[in-house]
Amino acid sequence: MKNTTYIFRIKCPDAYGIVAKVSTSLNDMDIFIMDSSFFSDPSTKSYFMRLKIFSSKGEIEFSNFSNAFNEACSDLKMEWTLENEASSPNTLVFVSKYGHCLQDLLYKNSIDSLRMNVCGIVSNHENLKTISDNYSIPFFYIKNNSEIREKAEDEIEGLINDNNIELMILARYMQIFSPDFCSKYSGKVINIHHSFLPSFKGAKPYKQAYEKGVKIMGATAHYITEELDAGPIIEQTVERVDHSQSPEELELIGQDIESITLTRAVKKHLEGKVFINDKKTVVFD
Repeated sequence: MKNTTYIFRIKCPDAYGIVAKVSTSLNDMDIFIMDSSFFSDPSTKSYFMRLKIFSSKGEIEFSNFSNAFNEACSDLKMEWTLENEASSPNTLVFVSKYGHCLQDLLYKNSIDSLRMNVCGIVSNHENLKTISDNYSIPFFYIKNNSEIREKAEDEIEGLINDNNIELMILARYMQIFSPDFCSKYSGKVINIHHSFLPSFKGAKPYKQAYEKGVKIMGATAHYITEELDAGPIIEQTVERVDHSQSPEELELIGQDIESITLTRAVKKHLEGKVFINDKKTVVFD
C-alpha cells in the first residue's frame, strides 16, 4: 500500500536546535522525513522549514499529531501547517478581458501539472465565459469599478464563503481590492504584474515599451497587499527583446511571460514552497 504523504510547514523565531527537536518529535511518532528544506534569515531572525513526510502507520490523525508535536516543541513558538500532499485547495480565478493566463492555468490544472479545485471564474467582463464553459467551470460576472467596489467585494465574499475558498488568483484582473479585503486575505491572493515595465502605466504598456525601445521585458507574480503591486514577490521571469519586434509581437511575448510566471508562482504556492517573510518571501525549490 502506498503511503499517504504530507507537507509539513514551519515558521518560527530562529533558535538553536530547531531541526533536532522537530526531527526527534517526528521520529517519536513513527513519521519519516522524505524531503526537507530549511532557511534561517538573520535579517528577520526567522526560521523556515518545509518537510515532506509520511507515517509508517498510514494516514496521520491530525489531532493526535497536533497534540504530540505542540507538546514536544512548545518552547519554539512555531506556526505550522500540515496538509495532505494530494489535496486540491478550493480556488477562484479572476480575469478581465485577457484570457492568456487563465487558459494556461486551466490547461495545466487539467493535466495535473497544478493541483487545485477551481470553483469558479470571476470577471468584470463577459467575453471569457466561453473558456470557463469549455472546462465546465462556473462563471460569475460581477461588475466592479471604484464606484461600486464595496458591492462587488460583498458578492465576491459570498462566493468565498459559499465555496470555502482557500486561494484566489488574479489572472490579469484589472481591478483593485480595498485595503480591508487585502488584509483579510493576506497570503491567499496571487497577482500577475508586468513589473519589468514599471515606468509604463496604463492599458498599453507594450506599445509604450516599443516606443522606448526596451531590451528586456518581464513579469512578476506576487501576493497582493494594501499597496498596489508591491506585495511579497513569489516568481519573476525576464526575456530579451530587440528593435525589430513590433508592439503586437512584444505584447504576445509579454503575454507568454505573464502566463509562465503566474503558473510557476501558483504551482509553488500549491506545493507549500512559499513562505511570507516580512515584505518578501522565502521560496524553496
